[in-house]
Amino acid sequence: MFSKLPEWDIDPGCVGTHSLDLMDSRGIMSDSPLFLERLNRRVFLGVSALGAASVALSACTTTDVAPSPAAPPVPAPPPPSESAFGAAESMYAARVDEGYQLPAIPVAKLDPKFVRQIVPDPTGEKPGTIVVDTSEHFLYLVRDGGQAIRYGVSLGKAGFGWTGSAVVQARKKWPVWTPPPEMIQRRPELAKYKDGMPPGPQSPLGARALYLFRDGKDTMYRLHGTPEWDSIGKNASSGCVRFMNQDIIDLYSRVNGVAQVYVRPNLSPAGKISAVSNRTAEPIDAGVPRDAEFLK
Repeated sequence: MFSKLPEWDIDPGCVGTHSLDLMDSRGIMSDSPLFLERLNRRVFLGVSALGAASVALSACTTTDVAPSPAAPPVPAPPPPSESAFGAAESMYAARVDEGYQLPAIPVAKLDPKFVRQIVPDPTGEKPGTIVVDTSEHFLYLVRDGGQAIRYGVSLGKAGFGWTGSAVVQARKKWPVWTPPPEMIQRRPELAKYKDGMPPGPQSPLGARALYLFRDGKDTMYRLHGTPEWDSIGKNASSGCVRFMNQDIIDLYSRVNGVAQVYVRPNLSPAGKISAVSNRTAEPIDAGVPRDAEFLK
């Protein structure tokens, strides 16, 4: 089938030793099964080597791939000195209100928890309700959406604390303070104010007063401002609830109608149903001023 190749056509340097292995003793390419098997194996190895080289080459090349879009930055939380109302320094800065100069509150000396702030409502009451937690010296004004505004307050000193319910029935901006006869008798130096102390930053009632009633009668309890900002968080009043003046101005602006008030020993279920204590308030004034606004 095959003719013998001339001897000068066989160049071992070109064919190689593996090619010589495929020749028979006569120097003729064999068509034997062994020949075909070896040929097929060498073709397979050659193709495999070529594929490996291609893979290696592709591994060394770079492909331009569009970068994934960067995730939007997560906003940093506000610093501890700020709340939903802004920086405490701004809330309690000196200001002029209704013609009266209010001094700044030194917030650096104020416990941060007593700074006015919006918090999750812990009371479970309906919006517009006012709840005083006497154990923590907090007053909450319940808002919509499960929130409340929390204010730090000063409460009744020993013998003058109380719990129970009332309503805000009247309110007054910069009220004249008139000490009651009982107070003047106990403190004769107040006799000069028997006809009323002019309103101003040093007035014991501060910048605003909200008057609490029960069953249509004045309880003699007040929610009011005080120049004694350092009494906040303490039991120092005669039974009334004291605020920093900047805070009572804020609360006053939000109470535009009769508002339910609960004064509780704590916010636990037991505190909510606790019996009303005996009222032992020392009257702070001679009664609701005639020019006060009565709420409906």
